[in-house]
Amino acid sequence: MRDGDGVLLETARLRLRRLTTADVDHLVELDSDPEVMRFLTGGRPTPRATVRDGQLPRLLAAYDRHPDLGRWAALDRATGEFLGWFALDPSDDGSEAELGYRLRRSAWGRGLATEGSRALVRHAFAVAGVRRVWAQTMAVNSRSRSVMARAGLRHLRTFHLTFDDPIPGTEHGEVEYELRREEWRTPQERPAARRAR
Repeated sequence: MRDGDGVLLETARLRLRRLTTADVDHLVELDSDPEVMRFLTGGRPTPRATVRDGQLPRLLAAYDRHPDLGRWAALDRATGEFLGWFALDPSDDGSEAELGYRLRRSAWGRGLATEGSRALVRHAFAVAGVRRVWAQTMAVNSRSRSVMARAGLRHLRTFHLTFDDPIPGTEHGEVEYELRREEWRTPQERPAARRAR
């Protein structure tokens, strides 16, 4: 599972480790890029106090409840550079996990979102033992939808929510993708991910 440095797993180019309180600056910087936040907040940054006093403490506490699920910092294996994060956010009972990812723009277009997502889907079923992995995004977020599909999830539904301050594209709705344990591919077909040593 995890090594002493909180590393969950490694892929060919990524190392996923637990977040720490030292990651505040990384997370604030990530959320300050309008393009990164385009389909989340319409480009508005997340205030530092929200990250430091709300989001990060909640994420750190979740590791105790579900050690094999949660959110992990994504580092470049070659340089150690912080690239963003990946998540398998657990349901209350841990039987399901929501796949998520947020990467710096400098990491876009290199297949890293797919690489990390495939590794986490494998981890979700082979290690964490969840029965379902799912993900949601705006219907117009074609890049994220492509990552979900390449990670093995299939489109489940399109639905519409009402927001007080809708962002451009909201009128097209939200989409949900999923993969259930019984649909998961055989071991020979699964992408390899190396456990941290």
